[in-house]
Amino acid sequence: MVEAHSTTKYVIKAKFEVEGVVEKPDVVGAIFGQTEGLFGPDLDLRELQKTGRIGRIEIEINSEKDKTYGTIIIPSSLDKTSTAIIAAAVESVDRIGPCSAKVTLEKIEDIREKKRQLILDKAKEILKNWVVEGSPSTDEILREVSEVIKSTQITSLGPEKLPAGPETLESGSIIIVEGRADVLNLLRCGIRNVVGINGTKIPKTIIELSKNKETTAFLDGDRGGDLILKELLQVADIDYVARAPPGKEVEELTPKEVMHCLRERIPANKVKAEHKPEKLILPEAVIKAAADLRGTLEAILFTDKGDEIARIPVGELAGKLKEMEGGIDILLFDGVITQRILDLAEEKKIKFVIGDRISDTAHIPVTVKVAKISEVI
Repeated sequence: MVEAHSTTKYVIKAKFEVEGVVEKPDVVGAIFGQTEGLFGPDLDLRELQKTGRIGRIEIEINSEKDKTYGTIIIPSSLDKTSTAIIAAAVESVDRIGPCSAKVTLEKIEDIREKKRQLILDKAKEILKNWVVEGSPSTDEILREVSEVIKSTQITSLGPEKLPAGPETLESGSIIIVEGRADVLNLLRCGIRNVVGINGTKIPKTIIELSKNKETTAFLDGDRGGDLILKELLQVADIDYVARAPPGKEVEELTPKEVMHCLRERIPANKVKAEHKPEKLILPEAVIKAAADLRGTLEAILFTDKGDEIARIPVGELAGKLKEMEGGIDILLFDGVITQRILDLAEEKKIKFVIGDRISDTAHIPVTVKVAKISEVI
């Protein structure tokens, strides 16, 4: 059963059939790889997951007689139109791993309908207890409900329509978090001067707010949080840094954990001193090859000692990588480092990926180190 976040509105359910034997990572990789860039960053699955608008994709899978079949379950907190576009994009997937595949949308379930029924049933029980125990006045009920709604009110801030608490502009201090789900969690904790970045690029509104307010960056305890912190420290005026425990996200912390993390925040100057750029240590043969690579439209695969394994035209790189068994430690190529290349690098346990430039929408896996050719020659 899919685990829905508090903001989930719909659940996309589809079934798939594959002419061959594949595994769960192949299905997930196909969904991300074949929908990437179809409708721009606003409907990019990875970006939507990062901001909490698309939940974790769940796969149920079975294989028999050289065929694989199963179901795909995707929680969505988007509107109906955007959810329908995501569903149609998933249904367009026609290959999984090296095999032909067919994906068929079964339904888009509105989970709010179930929630409404649960609320109505609970309301009947509450009303019955009130009648028995003595109902409070209408004014008292309205006042209590109003306070609950007020404490979790979320607003939009700036031209980027950033998710924020209602006191963010008026307060002399702000807390910057990564996405809408993080904002909602802090609002539930009674913290109302919070604003979400809502992506990987730092919005101009946050940069301007940080200039005139005491600013705390409160980020997830993962690689994504590391990358956002690095950019924040470069472009915004950050005073303090707080982090969720390693491997945890701000949106899943309890109120007690939230308060503990904020009490343990540290000055940004101390963090900057600890965040010195990490220099890639590469074999001399790789550095020499990088200096001669531009304009060749070639990719070169190396071992960790700098021994050349193969040279491949960049246009054939993704296909060839899928076919190779492993043993590749360094990928050097005259092209753009895209999410597809990074996913393959992670799958093949490649340690270093070096290209001409890095795609703005790429999310770098924790196990892969990335650099531009200009940074290593």
